[in-house]
Amino acid sequence: MTIYRDAKHLVRNISEWITERLRDSGKSGGIVGLSGGIDSAVVAGLLKMVCGNRMLAVIMPCHSAGEDLEDAMKVVEEFNLPWLKVELTETYDTLLRALPFNISSEQGLHLANLKPRLRMTTLYCIGQLNNLIVCGTGNKAEISLGYFTKYGDSGVDILPLGDLLKGEVLQIARELGVPPGIIKKPPSAGLLPGQTDEEELGLTYLQIDRYLATGDAEQDVAKRIESAFTRSAHKRTSAPICIIDAKLAERQE
Repeated sequence: MTIYRDAKHLVRNISEWITERLRDSGKSGGIVGLSGGIDSAVVAGLLKMVCGNRMLAVIMPCHSAGEDLEDAMKVVEEFNLPWLKVELTETYDTLLRALPFNISSEQGLHLANLKPRLRMTTLYCIGQLNNLIVCGTGNKAEISLGYFTKYGDSGVDILPLGDLLKGEVLQIARELGVPPGIIKKPPSAGLLPGQTDEEELGLTYLQIDRYLATGDAEQDVAKRIESAFTRSAHKRTSAPICIIDAKLAERQE
C-alpha cells in the first residue's frame, strides 16, 4: 500500500488553495525563490499554473554551485517563467566583513544561515513592490524536523507544499514536467559545499515520510525524528510574548 496521495488530486487541491490565499490577501500573484532544487521548481510550476505571468521566480546566487544556477534556468525555460536574478554573493561578503573577526572567521551554520535570511529579505522587498505573496518551498518532512532556517526560508506568507511528504513532491514534479535531472538530483539546502539533506539529517526521506504517514519506523529512526521535532518546536511557533499579570499591574497603581 502506498503512503503517497494521487499527484493529480494534490495539484488540483493546491492550485485551488493558492487561488484562495491570493484572493484573501488581495495580492495579484506570487513570488518564489528558485534554487535549482525540486521543491522550488514545483512551487514555481504551480504558481505559473495559477497565476500565469502574474508570478515571479527569483534566482539569488550566494556563493552557489554553478550546477544549481543551471538547474534553476532549466526550470525557467521549461515553464516559461517570468524571472529575475539578484546576485547576493557580494552582499553576503560585505556583511561578513562588517562582523567582528571572531564571528566571521568561525565557519558554521551561523554564517550559512545568513544566506536564506538575505534571500527572504530580497523576496519581501520585490514582492511588496509588485503586490506579490511570498511563497515558501518547505515540505512536511522538512517542517516537521525543523530542517529550515528560522526567519530565512521559513519567512514566507504561504507554504503550498507544507502538507506534502517528500515523495509526494517528487510525484507532483513528474506530473508538472519538472526536468528529470532536477527530480533525480540529491536534495540539498545548498548552504555548505557538498551538503545533502539526507546525510545531514542522518535519515532518508523515505524513512521520514513513512513515519509521518503511518507512525511506523525502527526504534532508532522514530526516536531521531521525534527528537528533531521536539528540538525544533520553537521554529514552528511565533515568538512568545511576556504577558504581564493583571493583578500585578493593579498593585503598581
